[in-house]
Amino acid sequence: MRLISFLNSTFGLILTLFIITSCISNNVNNSGAKTENLSNLTLEEVFKLDPDTKSIYEKAAGVLIMPKVSKASFLLGGSYGEGVLKIGNATVDFYSIASASYGLQIGAQQSSHILFFMTKEALRDFRTIDGWEVGADAEVTIRDKGYSYTVSSNTISKPIYAVVLNQKGLMAGASLEGAKYSRLIRGL
Repeated sequence: MRLISFLNSTFGLILTLFIITSCISNNVNNSGAKTENLSNLTLEEVFKLDPDTKSIYEKAAGVLIMPKVSKASFLLGGSYGEGVLKIGNATVDFYSIASASYGLQIGAQQSSHILFFMTKEALRDFRTIDGWEVGADAEVTIRDKGYSYTVSSNTISKPIYAVVLNQKGLMAGASLEGAKYSRLIRGL
């Protein structure tokens, strides 16, 4: 009986590590140009879903676009994705997002998200802190099919506004909590 329990836990750990490394290696192989292209498509998509986000984009000090974040878990879990930071309409840096978790969880999911830095101070903090995490100063909106939300630059009350969209997979919910962002060195 102990052998079966050991094999089940070992198999679960190996399966989780395999899924997570597959997600990471798929994203790490992206070139800067591919990441920028996917980010631009994600930005266009959020503008189509909610045209008011265009005014938020125009007033933001900077915008981080993460077009594809993959998350997988089987008791142990992790997520990884890459994206771009735009100031004005120009890409200025590339960033990754990574997280790890444990507990009663199983599944896999992909999603996209965009962080709008509404103040220069919020953007400065993001750019100067390696391993930056979304905190209490962020307002997060989950955009699901069939659910409509209206937001404008006049209704945002926090220095950081996040939109999560394109959730696909077998895992319930999407969260930016506990995820860390780090700057990458990528060429276009």
